[in-house]
Amino acid sequence: MQQYLGDVMNCQHRPNDTDEHLHHCPVCAEDGENHAAAPDASRRRFLVGAITSTAASLLAGASAELTAPTPAAAQSTLTPQAALQAMMDGNQRYVEGRLQSLGEDLSILKQKTAEKQEPFGAVLSCADSRVPVELVFDQSIGHLFVTRVAGNIATSEIVASLEYGVAVLGTKVIMVLGHGNCGAVKATIQGKEVPGQISALYAPIQPAVDAAGPNLDAAIDANAKIQAALLREASPLIAGMVKDGTLMVVAARYDLASGKVTVLS
Repeated sequence: MQQYLGDVMNCQHRPNDTDEHLHHCPVCAEDGENHAAAPDASRRRFLVGAITSTAASLLAGASAELTAPTPAAAQSTLTPQAALQAMMDGNQRYVEGRLQSLGEDLSILKQKTAEKQEPFGAVLSCADSRVPVELVFDQSIGHLFVTRVAGNIATSEIVASLEYGVAVLGTKVIMVLGHGNCGAVKATIQGKEVPGQISALYAPIQPAVDAAGPNLDAAIDANAKIQAALLREASPLIAGMVKDGTLMVVAARYDLASGKVTVLS
């Protein structure tokens, strides 16, 4: 193939080339006498076709080796209600300052989870640094599947990640966790000009502001509920699991001062 392309690229065609030459040259066979007038264009067309064909063959071979993700070998046996209760029990320990997860042997945990993860719950949280999700629910390595984005909004990438969490990793509950004094919600209410792409957060949060008005606390709660509803309704995969009772999706609010999580729906 390489020699073949080299011959074509080095071919110097002239108007008086013989019919035999034109018949055996792939460029001339396509363009005939017009090739003499535009040899560079003809060569480019041939090379583009050859490269496209080769790339298609390589992609076809690679795709044959790709397989859809399969569920983890071992998944949580908790019911959705029990999974939510485990998270809320952990939050109560956090509020009371009696964390259990900090006493676990991290070296053993890291070895145990190196090859697989079996999270029982998933959390869509705001990216706010004051919301340390694992600490808030007193959970250690491998227990929670956490996605974070400013304003805890259900973007397509977030939805895809959570779908992976429930379909492959076996999480039993998804919690959309808003929090007090959320800057993303506050900025959406104010609607001021902001630098960079920060304003891209406004559109997904605006429905909550429309529903709750300028009251920040009400808008924060409304946003968590709306994003949870989007997960339940916009994703056929998640909707199906909620319908058959194998998954629960809830909205909740985290209080920055007390550390308490309150389920909203």
